[in-house]
Amino acid sequence: MTDKQGVMRKTGGHRDFAADEQGRGPGVPSALTNNPRAGQWDGRRLSRGIVADYKRLVMTDGEGIRCSLYVSGCPFRCQGCYNASIWDFGAGHPYTQQLEDRIIKDLSLSYVQGITYLGGEPLLNTPMLLGLSERIRREFGHEKDIWCWTGYTWEELNRPGETPDKAQLISYLDVLVDGRYLENRKNSLLQFRGSDNQRIIDVPRSLEQGQVVIWPKLHDQTRFIPETYSKDRQQEQQRG
Repeated sequence: MTDKQGVMRKTGGHRDFAADEQGRGPGVPSALTNNPRAGQWDGRRLSRGIVADYKRLVMTDGEGIRCSLYVSGCPFRCQGCYNASIWDFGAGHPYTQQLEDRIIKDLSLSYVQGITYLGGEPLLNTPMLLGLSERIRREFGHEKDIWCWTGYTWEELNRPGETPDKAQLISYLDVLVDGRYLENRKNSLLQFRGSDNQRIIDVPRSLEQGQVVIWPKLHDQTRFIPETYSKDRQQEQQRG
């Protein structure tokens, strides 16, 4: 079942709502996710201002030591998503001024590099994230960077007919990790991504050049280091 904006209200039953569109980016469309048409999902209407979690001083959600804000609600509903518990836009607790002040205080620490928006779908929670992003730029300039994960591809976000709030949020970002998680393209060797259709995008350079520019510090692994290290250690012990 879907609502008026085509948001699936039950798990399963993934649909392509834009079957006539071409060039929607890597991995789109996929039978493992929902695939929206331009402007179909409007965060200004869908977002309930709910946060699933806030984590401070983490090193897994982007470069350096960061603060991570997990927003609620995601109609992409990718098969195998590890955050399926927050697909519901009402899962969690309200975003408050107190939480925002805490985030700003944490970001003021000299060793914190920036903040990361995850979810859920940040590009469908623009009512809260636009205000936070504007405040971060006002108080820190570009001293702190802003990363964001999204199920949308860069191509989808820039197609005619997409809601303007998405472009507004993108304008504040430094790095965007784009694309659905596709279980059939899972790769544990990728840096900051779960499947090989996803990209780490340098947002300012991409906006300047009018095309996707990959983050210059991209460094995927070519082998699974812990597994290889363990195997080497076993061989050393056998020789000893």
